[in-house]
Amino acid sequence: MLHSPRCPKLGKYERAAMRAAGQFNAQLMDVVRRHIRPGITTGEIDEIVHAYTVQHGHTPAPLGYQGFPKSCCTSVNEVICHGIPGDYRLQEGDIVNVDITTIVDGWHGDQSETFLIGEVSDTARDVTQCAFDCLYAAIDALKPGCPVATIGEVITAIAAQRGFSVVREYIGHGLGRRFHQDPSIPHVPTSQARRDRLGPGVAFTVEPMINAGQRYTELDQRDGWTVRTRDASLSAQFEHTVLMTEEGPEILTLTQHGPKPGHRF
Repeated sequence: MLHSPRCPKLGKYERAAMRAAGQFNAQLMDVVRRHIRPGITTGEIDEIVHAYTVQHGHTPAPLGYQGFPKSCCTSVNEVICHGIPGDYRLQEGDIVNVDITTIVDGWHGDQSETFLIGEVSDTARDVTQCAFDCLYAAIDALKPGCPVATIGEVITAIAAQRGFSVVREYIGHGLGRRFHQDPSIPHVPTSQARRDRLGPGVAFTVEPMINAGQRYTELDQRDGWTVRTRDASLSAQFEHTVLMTEEGPEILTLTQHGPKPGHRF
């Protein structure tokens, strides 16, 4: 079976709509990257994301989603994901993941990048490189009808080889008119991921979260969103929206000015 019933299949019109959403989201990421530097606050990054999105007639998907208070996520250093933008001012040596999702004519584009702020430690550079390499290696391994578990198999192998760990609690997901839908895309192989298959017409995210230390996570009970590494080790992530076509995976959120496959940080 090339297509799992759990995985919504997009037709020609829907695929075009997803491409448009992905292209705008990638354009937004290129706008954001121009402003990432020591001294900018994560709140100012959020303001840039929000203003550019609404000025173009689109909607920042995170804003108000299940109560999330901002238009993007900014996750600094030991924050794995869902960091809430605020007063924190980026400093030399930080790493920060900026996760943006846009609703364009009812369809979602979703991606993230981890940025190095000035001169960083070898560990910061290496874990960022690992997350980046895991993303592209996993996408490269996909073929029409392959199991979702292919993604986790590739990512866990690369991370283990480099001495890093893979977050399990937070995963990729199907994408379309809804922000999160089937199939679930874990970054480690699971029994369900071995059953689910990525047939032509399935859109989904691949977004490995790689920890420099142990894989364990801790949710901040004060804000209910911010997820950190339990051992306070650094964490890095990269994400793309992918459409499986009859020929293979198509990345919908490629930027013009961001790092390309093979890039060295």
